[in-house]
Amino acid sequence: MQPKDIVAQFISDIQAQRFDGAKALLVEEGFEYVGPNMRFLRPDDMLAYQFGMAAIQKDLVIRQLSADGEHVYAILDYQTHFKPIGDVRLAVWFRVRNDKIHTVETFYNAAVVENMLGGNLPSAS
Repeated sequence: MQPKDIVAQFISDIQAQRFDGAKALLVEEGFEYVGPNMRFLRPDDMLAYQFGMAAIQKDLVIRQLSADGEHVYAILDYQTHFKPIGDVRLAVWFRVRNDKIHTVETFYNAAVVENMLGGNLPSAS
């Protein structure tokens, strides 16, 4: 599969809450997730966070998905059931090598997530 197809499948798996399918697309060693207010160095930690957010997720809509070699860029609407925050706009930069996602860097309004979690943010392990 091409990097763009791998990322599209990963987003689809997260949207459908198929976390085992999403995990299969992530590299085991050398993985890194970086967001504005959290960092994960293991796929299991990032997916545990995603699992915790599943209760408020209404939908995950791809607005744009582009690729430049191993770099894939996604613009997403993270639609929630949590009325105080509504929908969150995300820009995500994925790096894919050897058919696995190695890094995920996410850009969004960090204050929205921090307020929703009451300041209890997960830490990198």
